Amino acid sequence: MAKRTEVLIVGSGSAGISAGVWLARYGIPCTILERRNGPLEIGQADGVQCRTVEIYESFGISEELVREAYHVTELAFWVTKEGSSGISRERRAADTPRGWSHQPHVILNQAKMNKLMLGAMERFSDGKQGIEYGVSVKSVEVDEEKASDPEAYAVKVVAERDGKEEVWEAKYVLGCDGAHSLVRKSLGYQMIGDSTDTVWGVMDIFPQTNFPDIRRKCTIHSAAGNLVIIPREGGDMVRFYIQLPPGARAKDVKLEDLQATAKKIFAPYVMDFANTFWWSAYPIGQRLADHFHKAYRVFLTGDACHTHSPKAGQGMNVSLQDGHNIGWKLGSVLTGRAPPSLLKTYVSERGSIAKKLIDFDRNFSSKFNQKETFPGEFSKLFIESLYYTAGLTTQYEQSEIIDADGSKQGIAKGVEVGMRFPSAIVIRFCDAKAMQLQRALQGDGRWRVVVFGGKIQKGEDGKQVDLQKLADGLEPIARKFTPPNADIDSLIEPLLVLQGDFTTLEQDTIPSYFWPVTGKWKIRDIHKIYVDGEHYTHDCGHAYEKYGVDPEQEAMVIVRPDQYVAKVLEWGDVEGVERFFGGVFLENGR
Repeated sequence: MAKRTEVLIVGSGSAGISAGVWLARYGIPCTILERRNGPLEIGQADGVQCRTVEIYESFGISEELVREAYHVTELAFWVTKEGSSGISRERRAADTPRGWSHQPHVILNQAKMNKLMLGAMERFSDGKQGIEYGVSVKSVEVDEEKASDPEAYAVKVVAERDGKEEVWEAKYVLGCDGAHSLVRKSLGYQMIGDSTDTVWGVMDIFPQTNFPDIRRKCTIHSAAGNLVIIPREGGDMVRFYIQLPPGARAKDVKLEDLQATAKKIFAPYVMDFANTFWWSAYPIGQRLADHFHKAYRVFLTGDACHTHSPKAGQGMNVSLQDGHNIGWKLGSVLTGRAPPSLLKTYVSERGSIAKKLIDFDRNFSSKFNQKETFPGEFSKLFIESLYYTAGLTTQYEQSEIIDADGSKQGIAKGVEVGMRFPSAIVIRFCDAKAMQLQRALQGDGRWRVVVFGGKIQKGEDGKQVDLQKLADGLEPIARKFTPPNADIDSLIEPLLVLQGDFTTLEQDTIPSYFWPVTGKWKIRDIHKIYVDGEHYTHDCGHAYEKYGVDPEQEAMVIVRPDQYVAKVLEWGDVEGVERFFGGVFLENGR
């Protein structure tokens, strides 16, 4: 007899677990099948983008990540200069310039990253959701006649556990099973791209060396080869990525070969190895799947639909963000908040991002290997690419959940429609705490309307802000789409950001819609009101400037559950808010 689950996730890598966290957050039952016999112990990926740390923060799991990780603050570029027989430092540069993100770029083993996400998934599901290990998927089949019925279990998956066949039926299946994806192969889809792969060697080692930048992220271009240094968490271990010569075969590579090559690259510096914790060699090519979905019931994510080199540290991050994107959308559909058509935006949004990644990596890799046409060419390209590699350039295009065409972008110049909502320090009014505004955008499935309400006090010639009128317009919209008996802020949460002296503001002057009665104990939530002004202990008062909002004009910003900006509206445009949400939600749920 077939087992049933609403969502079946094949593979427990970054994409699968990320999607699983969202589904647990929405209360959607899902099953994750993993062919390994236990959790990942050593991961090939370790670079963690600023944007990925922001995502972990939204799930409440960033503190341990930031505490344990190595922080990448500086880059060093080493080359063999003309006429020299050994390497020398060409340049140093900041890795993440100030103001890009309130979170750092860090290094932490993928196994630890996954463990943090698994902890969140178990917590959000009250321990009901986990991973079934030792299960290999053999085939995936979609009944296309059933696919048009949103309630149908339209996907059949045949798997094997302990030599015995088992059958699963699911409404949706996520193929998160890596570059050799059995889900993709079962559907007959192909990876299109390079005909030959580049082989990379990777070593986690404890170095004995006099190389001065061994605890900095470095690129080394020498006559003996190219190498990337990634310092690891803990203070002693370091990872080397070494690109092997054309024609190398991964199965023929030996640890001694990697060590010998590394020693030559580091000359004239000494490089010995006290211990090798882990090493591997694997082929990498730039490839993109010819399809990302089957009947919008099976979706491919991560390496199952795009592969590339490890040079720019994108693999784990982009895969995780694939899962992050499809996860909240599946949650919205399966809870009856949104129609199944929402899932089409996963394909359009992440398909576009994957293509841009492949194009970027192809160019970046070629420059990494080529001889420079002028000194400093590669370091210049690397530095120019940092905003991209930090994960901060993702911009989704026009759709039912991104309305750039209908936005008043000019009234919030620092908030780009289609990009993630940036952070700035504000004062939370209820407790006078200075905090990053992005921390208020928790990954709990809610949409936000961020209201920039202007000055707390204005002169005689200023425009009088009628917050009550705005609240009277926004509250019926929230009630229209929020399921009956649910808290008024459970689907659309209002966040009010004022400017001025917070000590002159009184709570009872703020409309109750911005501090509604919510939760089990029916207590007013007074954590939704923020002030951009001077603070006792922090340098505040620059948020309106960063967001590009004129306090005399004000603005409203609609933000998706994944922190991406959906629309920018003029102050008081409640009709625009209602039109937008009317294209996203089903009225009052099911």
